[in-house]
Amino acid sequence: MKILDKYLVKQFLLTIIFGLLAFTLIFVVIDMMENLDDFIDQNVSMDIILNYYLVFSPEIIKLITPVAVLFAALFTAGKAANLSEITAIKASGVSLFRFMIPFLITTLFICALSIYFAGYVVPHANSVKVNLERKYLNRGFVFTGSNIFFKDSASRIVNIAYFDNSQNQAHRISIQEFDVADPTKMISRTDAAKMTYDTTSRKWIAENGVKRFFSSERQSASYFNQLTFSDLNFHPDDLSSKQQKPEEMNLDDLKKLIGSQVREGTDPKNTLIEYYSRFSFSMSSIVVVLFGIPLAAAKRRRGGLAVQIGINILVTFIYLVFSKVSQAFGKNGAIDPMLTAWFANLIFLAAALINLPRVRQ
Repeated sequence: MKILDKYLVKQFLLTIIFGLLAFTLIFVVIDMMENLDDFIDQNVSMDIILNYYLVFSPEIIKLITPVAVLFAALFTAGKAANLSEITAIKASGVSLFRFMIPFLITTLFICALSIYFAGYVVPHANSVKVNLERKYLNRGFVFTGSNIFFKDSASRIVNIAYFDNSQNQAHRISIQEFDVADPTKMISRTDAAKMTYDTTSRKWIAENGVKRFFSSERQSASYFNQLTFSDLNFHPDDLSSKQQKPEEMNLDDLKKLIGSQVREGTDPKNTLIEYYSRFSFSMSSIVVVLFGIPLAAAKRRRGGLAVQIGINILVTFIYLVFSKVSQAFGKNGAIDPMLTAWFANLIFLAAALINLPRVRQ
């Protein structure tokens, strides 16, 4: 690595770290002011508040990383342009394309780390944060294993009054089967006092219940002391995961949820958008750097740092607008989930590629 590359990477990374710390601090202060009344009303202690914002920080860092990277790229390149360093670099025979390489390589490493960070670290922190909100701020839904209602397949609905995680037992269960051709027509219904999951055979065993059959000609009922289900698709772990929010799920959990939704006949587009967005948002840093450096490389007689900050805010705003608009269309089914997640990145990448040849000027 040349001395110039080391210099640029050092300045770039230091500015990114400064941006992350500054933006995170601003975000925390604003959020703390909004939640101050809730903290006081619930008599939340200072150590709990500190722990709350400690586990909230990964989500903030995930959201502001592209902003911090864009700010660092604009600031570093803009400073070099204003100090005539880029002019000196050009005079030494180094093109602006070569000047961008340290930024791009560094940003690629940041993107790779961001994918893991957003895919696994942030969901775990969000889960802890949600538990703190439920316990100390009385927010959100508290999962007690009761009143669980879901689709197990395209034609089967399961209702569980209470589920005991320690015993793998579901109490007061109801399983309803419907006609695949006519979803309004119930074929059978099974009600049981208890249903236990056998970890050896991996099957559910219902006890003390009745199974009713419905047809256009007649109805019948069959009472049983024990009945083994071999075609149920859910497992004990699924019952807990069905109550999780997408932001609490890592990439592996989201893939399992997508598979479960497809198997149940539920439209998985919202979950697919969340899954693909974990990758697209993490990769947005490289796109905004490609877009921002050519803008900052041009020497300006007026504005200086203020112009770089203004450009940073404007680009971030435009990116978020494109992202939110595409998600709205995607959730309505107008755009493919993968295209929805990558739409803003593709627009900015196209703009960067159009603007990139101007760097030669």
